This record gives sequence, C-alpha cells and structure tokens, in this order.
Amino acid sequence: MSGGHSDAHASGPLPENLTVPGWRVALIITSFTFSLPGFLNGAQTGLALGLDRAVLAALLSGLILCGCACLTAIISVRTRLTTYLLVQRSFGIRGAALVNIVIAIVHFCWFGVNVSFFGDAMVAAAKEGYGIPGDFGTFVILGSVLITLSTIYGFRTFDRLAMVAVPLAGIILVAVCVTAVGAHPVDLAPAENPPTPMSFGIALSALVGGNMLTVAAMPDLSRFIRTERGAISGMLLSFPIAAPVLMLISALIALATGETDIMQIVVSMGFGIPALAMLLLSVWTINALNLYSAGLSMAATFPRVRQWIIIVAGGAIGCIFALLGIINSFIPFLVTLGLIIPPIAAIYVIDGFTRFREGSAEAAPPAIRWAAIGVWLGSLAVTLPAMHWGLTLTTVPALDATLLAAGSYGLLLRWRRR
Repeated sequence: MSGGHSDAHASGPLPENLTVPGWRVALIITSFTFSLPGFLNGAQTGLALGLDRAVLAALLSGLILCGCACLTAIISVRTRLTTYLLVQRSFGIRGAALVNIVIAIVHFCWFGVNVSFFGDAMVAAAKEGYGIPGDFGTFVILGSVLITLSTIYGFRTFDRLAMVAVPLAGIILVAVCVTAVGAHPVDLAPAENPPTPMSFGIALSALVGGNMLTVAAMPDLSRFIRTERGAISGMLLSFPIAAPVLMLISALIALATGETDIMQIVVSMGFGIPALAMLLLSVWTINALNLYSAGLSMAATFPRVRQWIIIVAGGAIGCIFALLGIINSFIPFLVTLGLIIPPIAAIYVIDGFTRFREGSAEAAPPAIRWAAIGVWLGSLAVTLPAMHWGLTLTTVPALDATLLAAGSYGLLLRWRRR
C-alpha cells in the first residue's frame, strides 16, 4: 500500500511555512496501515505462527520499520526534498529512472492485490443473492476499469475520501474481531495446516516488506514535518503501535474462524452490504492512490508520455496481476519487496548523512551513479538466490538485504574517499 504524493514543490525543497507537527503525519501513516492487505498478512501470519509469536513478529517489525522510517524522515526534514529527488541525487538521473520503474511496478502489483479484494467483495455479495451476476475474473476487470477511470477524473476527491474510508475499514475489522472471538472458541496455537506455512523469520520479513514501500517513500510525507524531533516522534506514534494492533486483530479473527478472506467473513457474520461496501470503498481509494503514485513516478521518468496513459497502462497491468493470482502468492510477494526496496532507502539515507551532510549537492546529478546502482543490483543478486536456497544471516531476509546494502555502500564510499 502506498501513500499519496503532492504535486506542489515536487522539483525543489518544501518551504518551511508549509510544515506541520509530526503527529499529523503519524495519523496518516497509521490510517493507511489498517488496510485489507495488512489484514491478510496478519491473518496468514497468525495461522502459521500462533497468536503469541505472531504478535511478537509484529512488535519487532514495528520497531524495525520505525527505525528505518526515522532515518528516511530525518533526511527529508533536513532537505525538504521528495523521495524522487533524494533517489535522483544518489542514483543519478537515469539511475533514478530505473528505480522509478521498479517502484511503479511494485505499485501495479499492489493494485493487483487490492483489486483482488474488490473481486472477492463482489463475489461475496453475489453469493448473498443480491442479483449481481458475474465471477471473480469479471469483477476484477470491472473494478480495474472503474478504479482507473476514477483515478484519472476524480483523484483529489478519492484522496480526501481515503482519510475517512480507511479508518472506517479499521473499525469494521475491530467489530469483526469482537464478534468472532465472542462466537467461536479461539485456539491461540498455530493452525495444523496453515494456508501459507512460514518460519518466524519469513513472517517478520513479510511484515517488514509489506510496509517498506511506505518507509522508502516516507520523504513525500515527512518533508512536511516541522522538526527532526517531530519526525522521530511521528514515527514512534505510528509503526510501533499500528503494526501490533493490526496483527492482534487479524490473528484473533483468523484463529477464531480459520479463514483469511475478510470479505467472506464479513458476509458470514451478518454485517451485510453496508460493511462490505465500506471495505470495498477503502480498497477503491487505496488503489486510486497506488495508480496516482505510480503515475507520478513514471511521468517523471517518461515526461513525454501523458500521465493518464500511464495510469491506464498501470490499471491494465495490475488487473493482469490480479487475474494471474497474485493474491495467492501474497507472502512471497511481500518477502521479495523486503529485498528490493530497503537497499534503495539505505543508499539515499547514507548519502544524506555523508556525501550531502552539509546540504551541498551538484547543480545537476550525473546520468548514472554506478556505485549506488551496483550496490542495489548487487544486493539483489546475493539476497534473492540466498532466500531461494534458505541461506540467511539474521533469519530475516529483509534485514539481510538492508544490512548488506548499507554495509557495502558505506564501505565503498569510504574506499573512494581515500
């Protein structure tokens, strides 16, 4: 899931008079943490690990995400630059274009995950006899078209609506949790045959990976925070609290019902169409944000291509991902994100504390900074095969990728200064 971007002051530092206290940014981060993909991640983790280890994984992931977000937020407060500009000065103009393409593809994958929830919601409504014809594939295509059109013609309305719809979806999850726990005996032990078996390390990596895009793109929000202390307090008020709470709710629902499909759970418990519609609305608004964010990234990379064309193409690609069953490979997708995204943030954070510590920067970045590109791709060349073969340093692939990239880049910069 991703946050939104602002067009204002996208090509330079944000003026100080537009800054706000850190808690306001914390509210935005927390509201978007309570998402349906977050529920699915928590539900599958709860069934695989049991409640106690799942909540422990969520606590640790919240601390890891908070630590990483504090670093990206501090850099953004010092520079008042967007994520794109921070990436550009570290990776170079064409290097940043490569990063942007990868990030846009990640947004399209998230679109596919979310539009799968749209399809599930419509299937659940059809099963309740509301006279809605169609199957999952038909509903996914219809949802992709409607969300894409709404992103093109009415994004600003959806951006504001998301601030209401997403927290209300969180309230529905709490109500479902209370109902599920009251109606079913809850076995807090791991399920005998969880839908996605995973180790503690893989579960932790999936929880971290599921929020790493938000952490890496944090400067788009945190550059609005007034002070560095406010940035740190804002991060402390978001991830370390939101992640364990969502895990507790999701794991309890899954352990009580044995289900991970929130749409089917809502219908089976008699919450009815209003609750289902609210969950659907939260999916719609978040996916509009995903398409809009990807559109901005790709528009900066390909300025001659109109943004609406990129949004349409992104909606089509995301729809294909959904039809191919990306929701069935959700945990591997999140773990892979934990390998791809953290090195990008590690590189621009290290640059912020070293090469650009005094605020100095070239008038124009070079085409490619091979050091940054090499470390990023090199870390993927090591960690992707290592994960496939079960080789790990910390038992958490996302943490392995972060440490490898940060250590390699730091040593490379030190060697080049000699």
